[in-house]
Amino acid sequence: MSAGLNREVIAQAGLRLLDEAGIDGVTMRTLAATLGVRAPTLYWHVKSKREPLDAMADVIAADAIDGLRSRRPEESIENWLADMTRTFRAAMLRYRDGARVFVGSLTPAAPAATELALKELCAAGYSLEAGAQAVVTLLHYTTGSAIEEQAHAGLDYPENPYTSDVPDPQRFPVSAKALSRMFNSNADAGFEAGLSIVLDGIRANRG
Repeated sequence: MSAGLNREVIAQAGLRLLDEAGIDGVTMRTLAATLGVRAPTLYWHVKSKREPLDAMADVIAADAIDGLRSRRPEESIENWLADMTRTFRAAMLRYRDGARVFVGSLTPAAPAATELALKELCAAGYSLEAGAQAVVTLLHYTTGSAIEEQAHAGLDYPENPYTSDVPDPQRFPVSAKALSRMFNSNADAGFEAGLSIVLDGIRANRG
């Protein structure tokens, strides 16, 4: 085994490789090369590609959790949830394909954020069931929109597929008119518009 090779070192190397080559470029062979070891040596520390991805996702989750805080007495629960959601979005967008790494991962850092969100929701009068659904819905919205946003960058295409493939206005007149609103060039504004809709639904389903 290689001295000094541990989960944190592997995760940081994986994140550097991620920014260079995207998630599809993070293989056990390329990760081993980035770490300066041979693939069999890396397999002494991790059993499959999933384990380095989980470690990378945990770094992203830990970055987000560092920015979390409890709700202020005068702050509405919806505004607090919006801030929490923005913090997680920013953490995922900090790395190329960061959202794809985070989705479906096992992150020891994440339960602390879930616990805090559920406690704040219950304290604000939400039932546990409604609070749990709110957390899951916000997570799915945030990760899904971040995946789309990073795909819009067109890093893996010769040109951005979301701007180059415009619907035929003769066949799809309404879609052609709505394209700029559906795929807002201002990603932050588009995210905030969708977040407002999600929060309205959460508020209506407080239980």
